[in-house]
Amino acid sequence: MKTPVTIVTGFLGSGKSTLLMNLLTQCKDRRIAVIVNEFGEIGIDGNLIQSTCGCEEGSVMELKNGCVCCTVQEEFLPTMKKLLQDEEPFDHIIVETSGLALPKPLLKAVNWPDLKPLLTVDAVITVVDADGLATGEICDRERVQAQREADESLDHETPIEELFEDQLSCADLVVLTKCDLVEPQRREDVTQMLKARLRPNIRIVEAERGSLPAEIALGVQAGAEDDLTSRRSRHDEHHHHHDHDHHHDHHHHDESIDTVALKPGPIADPKAFEREMQALCDRYEVYRIKGFLDVAGKPMRLVMQGVGKRFESYFDRPWQPDEERQSYVVVIGHELRKAGLSN
Repeated sequence: MKTPVTIVTGFLGSGKSTLLMNLLTQCKDRRIAVIVNEFGEIGIDGNLIQSTCGCEEGSVMELKNGCVCCTVQEEFLPTMKKLLQDEEPFDHIIVETSGLALPKPLLKAVNWPDLKPLLTVDAVITVVDADGLATGEICDRERVQAQREADESLDHETPIEELFEDQLSCADLVVLTKCDLVEPQRREDVTQMLKARLRPNIRIVEAERGSLPAEIALGVQAGAEDDLTSRRSRHDEHHHHHDHDHHHDHHHHDESIDTVALKPGPIADPKAFEREMQALCDRYEVYRIKGFLDVAGKPMRLVMQGVGKRFESYFDRPWQPDEERQSYVVVIGHELRKAGLSN
């Protein structure tokens, strides 16, 4: 019997990790492995999932490249093999891609001879921030596209709009998050816009505070790896591919999008630091900010999340005796180093 795999994709800050943590909380009676792919030397999302859900040792694995399709050969394949060789089989495997990853190379990877007899893609779940899409706050895709096309020095192969379309074209289920921030008419507009871009009969569901019943998300039985041709990708049109002898192509992601890791030291005033991060978003083209803060005099670790101009912070757990108290913030955006932002 093949092990089902769910791929969770969606743009930066859409709510993938929140959705995943809620699913894991509901599935305590099932043995689920999680692969998290993200930018940065410290796995923020993987760390949060591990500490929030109390996952067993070895069930949360991280790929650090930031774009799963560029680690398929080097990391994804051996990671999957390791999970499949576990003495106690997993009931389900969930792959959370980074917000800049393309899902289709993963579908192709599941068809590799080493994996196809053992795995099936239960569903590709694409998470969409209803508020950010309605307001353009997350990323004004048209503006970014225009800026990129005006600069002849940039590689135009993977603009943000194409990335978004590819994530939608692979979807077996679309989950709308942050609907409480959008008026009903705007929410309907967003839904109709999505339907126009999706394959026929793809279900769109709303997640209340990132929570979705597990019976909706898991057990879709789409067999997505056997349905590649209907999942149109702009990158197929550009003739990019991974073939069965593991050819590795580094152009599956937008290389002008990079990440800068900030280590600001102990934070005396979290609100003041949040204002600094908001000001940073004004100076640079920032898509996502996330990290952990060491608040001076506080025993708890502060989690900071930023999308567009929206920020939220919360204490998640005490600093552990065996870990270094260190503030670490990952900033993801367009050509940040070229624009002058550095570690």
